[in-house]
Amino acid sequence: MSATAEKDQFTGLILLTGIDKPGITATLFETLAPFSLTVLDIEQVVIRERLILTLLIACNPAHSEAIDVDLEELAKTLDVDIATSFSSAPISSIAAKTGLVHAVLLSPKLLPSAVAHVAQTIRELGGNIESISRTASYPVTAIEFVISNADQKVLKASLARVAIDQGVDIAVQPGGLMRHARKLVLLDVDSTLIQQEVIELLANKAGVNTEVVKITDAAMRGELDFEQSLIARVALLSGLPEIAITQVQSEIALTPGARTLIRTLQRLGHTVCVVSGGFHNVIDPLLKELNITHYRANTLEIVEGKLTGKVVG
Repeated sequence: MSATAEKDQFTGLILLTGIDKPGITATLFETLAPFSLTVLDIEQVVIRERLILTLLIACNPAHSEAIDVDLEELAKTLDVDIATSFSSAPISSIAAKTGLVHAVLLSPKLLPSAVAHVAQTIRELGGNIESISRTASYPVTAIEFVISNADQKVLKASLARVAIDQGVDIAVQPGGLMRHARKLVLLDVDSTLIQQEVIELLANKAGVNTEVVKITDAAMRGELDFEQSLIARVALLSGLPEIAITQVQSEIALTPGARTLIRTLQRLGHTVCVVSGGFHNVIDPLLKELNITHYRANTLEIVEGKLTGKVVG
């Protein structure tokens, strides 16, 4: 036998299923506590009041029969099903895997075909699904796949095609603690959070839309910097009645999915912020409605009920 041959470890796999009720997990571990064993892995899920608990333990082979007997009695007491499997296995097959990739599938109406295509793509790339769990149910269903033996970049490209074909969203990320950190999500407003350009809506009210668009196009070609184009476009709004701001606010349309995205990010504990080249006067009510409390934009100067054609701050 080679000196470098991998050692085996004797383990017991315990599968408990039944109608969920308080105290099942505690009672299971109280039953196991008298034995000299080590907990290696555990996973528990409840779906429609049905509990599925899987436990992997390392123990002395001589104790396996006694553990079995005690678990049989526990199953009768709790009115659940408990199955066990004891065997020796290489330590590497038991250890937690590293280099995992996480793929999150999102859809307002998740169909079996989408899950099938994701799973099939993972298999074709040589990956293996280690676990699947639901992370959200409203306003969209989010299913997370934890995948081993997969190249993140290749998997991301392949699942992007699946997302287009199936009409779903799929996010692929490397594993690690940073996945669970709360994040700062920064959004623009014009043609991002909303479908229109606010200054063009205002320009329509002032009858100078053509001129404003020309300046915007020049800035996009690099002929003007942002500050120059902002000053020039706002100057064209001079004399516009303040009531036009209220009118424009009623014309603003959110980009499809924007409200759901922001609500989902906030429920997951992330902070959504907005930085805009637009105007507080117009967008503030919308941001408050979306519960966005961190934002920066320009402010249109208003004197005696009319825009002066200048920004302040």
